[in-house]
Amino acid sequence: MTLDLAFSTRNCWETYASQTDAAAMNDLATRYVDFLSRCKTERETIDYVVERLRTAGYTENFAHDRVYRVFKGKTVFIARKGRQPLSQGMRLIGAHADTPRLDLKQRPLQEQAGVGQAKTHYYGGIRKYQWLARPLAIHGVVVREDGTTVQVTLGEDVTEPVFTIADLLPHLAQKQSGQTVADAFEAEKLNIVMGHRPQPKPETAGDEADAKDAPEAKDPIKARVLALLHEKYAIREEDLYSAELQAVPAGPARFVGLDGSLVGGYGQDDRICVFAALEALLNAENPAAPQCVLFWDKEEIGSEGSTGAKSKFFEYCVEDLIQSWQPAARFSDVMLNTRAVSADVHAALDPDWQELHEKLNAATMGHGPVFCKFTGHRGKYEANDAHPEYVGWLRGVLNERGIPWQMAELGKVDQGGGGTVAMYLAAYGMDIIDFGPAVLSMHSPFELASVADLYATRLAYTAFLER
Repeated sequence: MTLDLAFSTRNCWETYASQTDAAAMNDLATRYVDFLSRCKTERETIDYVVERLRTAGYTENFAHDRVYRVFKGKTVFIARKGRQPLSQGMRLIGAHADTPRLDLKQRPLQEQAGVGQAKTHYYGGIRKYQWLARPLAIHGVVVREDGTTVQVTLGEDVTEPVFTIADLLPHLAQKQSGQTVADAFEAEKLNIVMGHRPQPKPETAGDEADAKDAPEAKDPIKARVLALLHEKYAIREEDLYSAELQAVPAGPARFVGLDGSLVGGYGQDDRICVFAALEALLNAENPAAPQCVLFWDKEEIGSEGSTGAKSKFFEYCVEDLIQSWQPAARFSDVMLNTRAVSADVHAALDPDWQELHEKLNAATMGHGPVFCKFTGHRGKYEANDAHPEYVGWLRGVLNERGIPWQMAELGKVDQGGGGTVAMYLAAYGMDIIDFGPAVLSMHSPFELASVADLYATRLAYTAFLER
């Protein structure tokens, strides 16, 4: 028998070709498409997660074996007791629920050239031109001064109008065509079309001068937009100052290709990892080590703020968990003995832009989830760099169950780079590596992921949690 010394990645479609696997893969993908279609903001994602957790018997009371805690509606800590004590460390998966988008400005509404618009400020790394001339929906919350919260969803129902950002016609775009992408598309011109019809003039017997000074006379289209918002949600313009409204692509996620082998949809970075990690947690059996799953906010803008990975929320939750599960345990012991996965997507080798990748160290769609030993940029700045002992252990976990995997870097050395939550968890001394499926068109309004990679990623996260 000849020993095969070389390594080759394996195709997930060939690995999971049985009827049983194919049925399970299809069921998972169908539920994932529904999840992507329903969860377009971090708040909606966390609401979905909480609904699933409660159905599975999780509680906010940390005295129990299955617990969770939500913070600000945008991040969630989840833990499940294992057979081993907490002091021996956890199996931790961390992903992020936020995704690049357009946020409405605090004072968004304006009227110009016969069109009512909402001004935006983009969030995260977008390519601005991809958001032009496409149907958009508005999701989010408005908080009134009395503290009541209004949930807003506009443009998703097929009977509702959608929104859009008008693009410049090619006949007048000669100057723009000669500019760089960065200069050609100005952020201040990402204004969403909100309406066009003016508010009817009030029938009044009052002074004509007063009528001319009325808001509906000065900006009649904006006045109608405000009137429609008030009619539907009982809000005023001032309420928009305490709102969190996001413009996202309208419509559901879809299967892509004649064979339906890909999922196309908004926000797969990083909601595919949120979905796979949640499915893994809920399906993992008889865990030896305590399990912890974290879904954060603000990763796309550097993990800042109280709901990002840089905050103390994770620490506070672990401290409370220790107090409830093992009061004599030391926080440092728990952290140093924890093994973690930063569940984040990786850039797939783009068939049309292969020259930007170093192919020997690039990820291929359909060949399983991707280990990224280090993130950061150029000379590994601002990166976690996983230790080889940990990489070897993880290889063993997956190989033991026959789960395909691959390892890659994000583009050529001087051309690629990016960041994840890994380095913030690594600061506690725990072993951690980035690990998630490869995605095409990352950060676009319509990202692509492999159905087979989703299935393999779920199995891989389950194997990690159960080991």
